[in-house]
Amino acid sequence: MTKTLTLLIILQLCIANAQSYNQSVLDFQQHLNEEYKNPDESPLDKKDLKWFKGHDFFPINEKYRVVAKFTKIMNPTPFLMKTTTSRLSMYEVYGVANFELDGKEYQLNVYQNHKLRETEEYKNYLFLPFTDLTNGDQTYGGGRFIDLEIPEEETIVIDFNKAYNPYCAYSSNYSCPIPPKENDLDIHITAGIKK
Repeated sequence: MTKTLTLLIILQLCIANAQSYNQSVLDFQQHLNEEYKNPDESPLDKKDLKWFKGHDFFPINEKYRVVAKFTKIMNPTPFLMKTTTSRLSMYEVYGVANFELDGKEYQLNVYQNHKLRETEEYKNYLFLPFTDLTNGDQTYGGGRFIDLEIPEEETIVIDFNKAYNPYCAYSSNYSCPIPPKENDLDIHITAGIKK
């Protein structure tokens, strides 16, 4: 009887945890949709804004929430990241994230923008642009982005369910960072936002 009760409690905790995680992703999706529906914040052209009902997302899959080993780069060399226009933006590789997905090891560079880190709001902000095998087919051809924060420990959570498109996927009025080739993943990341 005690073992059954213990198992039942553990099962309920697991279900509650999964529901809580799913809700956090749904909250992210709702916030993104609200931002795009708001004419004061939306990157959409006016003609597209009136037709916008919401983004299309892959089904939430906890497999794409990975805990990566994070190695901070000491004394990183600043560089100019290319964008979709002639504008260049100063970044540095803040750290490297190593993780496993479907039994294969992957590595992604995590970047920090020099201008943003000088502001109070974004001083802990890290930027993860990436491409994968869904680009140009199921997702925007120019890659997707994930927002991160400077981790306190030697791990960082990368949640591909919260991957979003750059503004230039919706309007040519924007200049968006182009994910560096080092962040090209040889896998289909069927999580996050679609085209």
